[in-house]
Amino acid sequence: MSYKPSVLVVDDESGILDTLRILLRNEGFEVATAQGGKAGLEQIRSGAHDIILSDVRMPQVSGLDILTAAREQDPMTPVILMTAQASLQSAISAVNSGAFYYIQKPFSNDELVAILRRACEYRAVKVENTQLKQEIRRRDKTTIARPIGKSKRFLDVLKLAEHVSPTDSTVLIQGESGTGKEVIARYIHNLSSRSDGPFLSINCGALPENLLESELFGHVKGSFTGAVRDKQGLFAAARGGSFFLDEVGEMPASLQVKLLRVLQEREAIPVGATEAIPVDVRIIAATNRELEEEIRRGNFRSDLFYRLNVIALNLPPLRERRDDLLLLIEALLQNLASETGTEPKALAAEALDAVMVYEWPGNVRELENALEHAVVLTRGSLIEAASLPERITKRRKEPLVAERSYRNPTLEVIERAYIMWVLQAEGGNKTRAAEVLGIDPSTLYRKLSRYEEQVEVKV
Repeated sequence: MSYKPSVLVVDDESGILDTLRILLRNEGFEVATAQGGKAGLEQIRSGAHDIILSDVRMPQVSGLDILTAAREQDPMTPVILMTAQASLQSAISAVNSGAFYYIQKPFSNDELVAILRRACEYRAVKVENTQLKQEIRRRDKTTIARPIGKSKRFLDVLKLAEHVSPTDSTVLIQGESGTGKEVIARYIHNLSSRSDGPFLSINCGALPENLLESELFGHVKGSFTGAVRDKQGLFAAARGGSFFLDEVGEMPASLQVKLLRVLQEREAIPVGATEAIPVDVRIIAATNRELEEEIRRGNFRSDLFYRLNVIALNLPPLRERRDDLLLLIEALLQNLASETGTEPKALAAEALDAVMVYEWPGNVRELENALEHAVVLTRGSLIEAASLPERITKRRKEPLVAERSYRNPTLEVIERAYIMWVLQAEGGNKTRAAEVLGIDPSTLYRKLSRYEEQVEVKV
């Protein structure tokens, strides 16, 4: 071999360790040894190895525990298990758990070396494939889809996101539920130097405190009832990538302290452990709460807020970016059609009117759900207003505030008269009328809807 692959040998018998160390070094391997499963776990966590060779039956920490830890650390590391009490069932179990090979003691030196060389070839192929995929992703980075929107407030958010993406700075995304905070977080990750690494996420308000702590930081075997083996936390699993903490404002106070340590010291302590493990992730957090108000109420730590709020992105609600509605509708209907393998449906005029004037308290998520609801109920290619959820088509009746006097018309009355004249001149075509008026079609739809409501109240 032109290079020296590193092998970690784990066994509870010192004699076997000494024998294998001499054998493998003579065959051109770099060899590290660990006596017992506990020492093996420490070696796995402290450094990288090309191959791991481990005994199965060891006190406290078994070979299957070593296999699990190795695969969590690096899925490309082949693990070979040794045992003096092999059976077909145990071999199948080991292979199903991800072992590269299962060898029975006693074995010949030539047999073991041949298996190790095949493991080297296997790892080399896996590494090469991963590198090729990474190169393809790097070349494709220029074609990363930009989140949909053309309104100024939304574009300002995108520009800031694009500016900070190449850095490792912590980002806090604030905005109402459904505004697309995770979409922006993924966009930042895809544009970053960490795009080859994982993008993991968790909703901090969706899990009980104990389970959330275990998911975030991991735990060691025996740390609580049901902890039958070590578990890697998401901070460790996201190594080299980005970790999205959604609804961070819902995090319990006790875990806020541990998160602060991660941000300050770049390390995390698993539940039940005494030693910290290094954390190498870019943290992106999001919340729909006003964290400064939560600080005043004593629900959120101010020091954690300042650590999270290095770069602040404030996503506007959909009602404040109505210029984006037509773009979003078109894209969402196209996505729904792609999922079902059908031609995209379109909104009829009355349905489009209702969608354009609705306030969308649930933001883009509500829009997506409403369109899916309408598509499911529509047989043809045109979505009528009746197919939309009733809350969207139900118009509010507001008191008439304009047209108090025709002798002294207000600016609103003059504007309305001009808009109606242009609309009539364009034969009722609202898109062309908006172009003549020099306003966005969504603005025209809102004004026309308001005029209709005023007429209904007046009558």
